[in-house]
Amino acid sequence: MNVFPVPLPTPASLPAAVLWDMDGTIVDTEPYWMRAETELVTEFGGVWTHDDGMLLVGSGLWNSAAILQSRGVDLSPDAIVARLTDRVQEQLAEHGIPWRPGSRELLQELKDAGVPTALVTMSVERMARQIIDLIDFAAFDVVVAGDMVANSKPHPDPYLVAAKRLGVDPAECIAIEDSVPGVASAVAAGTITIAVPHQIDLPESEYYTRWSTLTGRTLGDIVALYEFSTRSDSSSPVHPLAPTGSARNESAPLA
Repeated sequence: MNVFPVPLPTPASLPAAVLWDMDGTIVDTEPYWMRAETELVTEFGGVWTHDDGMLLVGSGLWNSAAILQSRGVDLSPDAIVARLTDRVQEQLAEHGIPWRPGSRELLQELKDAGVPTALVTMSVERMARQIIDLIDFAAFDVVVAGDMVANSKPHPDPYLVAAKRLGVDPAECIAIEDSVPGVASAVAAGTITIAVPHQIDLPESEYYTRWSTLTGRTLGDIVALYEFSTRSDSSSPVHPLAPTGSARNESAPLA
């Protein structure tokens, strides 16, 4: 019996990079954040419900801090961000990485194929680094965290910064996100965006591709989406917030 090897994707068929959201996409830390928020609001005599926690999913931490202040947390925004991050990091240290289904396998396959990757998260850098340090392979070439950009998701800055640091065109990158602000950020940056709903459902849209899960998704699926998207690019809708021309590679990192 003749056995023919499966051809590997040629470099031309691979995306320039894959840009990953963290919380809710790679790791399921949302319950950790909600526990930290509940504890903090309770400490100041307030009540924090699951629905309240849903309001913060995918938002920048300083935006979340303002909402927590409105619920009675009498601390500065920086202090709130530090308290929440400390508590989530404690839970990560205790329980390890709570991987989202299929995320580790796809990330490993992309790295084995030599595809550059970036972690684009609105968590602060020290927490992002903690998670990266817990991964047993070199998962990311670039990290862009919430305290490294001037504008958080849904602004396109985080993804524009990631693409710029990798030296690639956002239009040749695939971004993977789970939240409404995250998807909006990735789409507005001009990336080929995959929405993988977690805590909040994301409807089908002409602006992104919706996958119900990463379980079973492979490099082949990434290549197929990239090839389809680049072939049909001229007829694809343009998001109203998407940068054009030279602005596509502009960004506003913090000084």
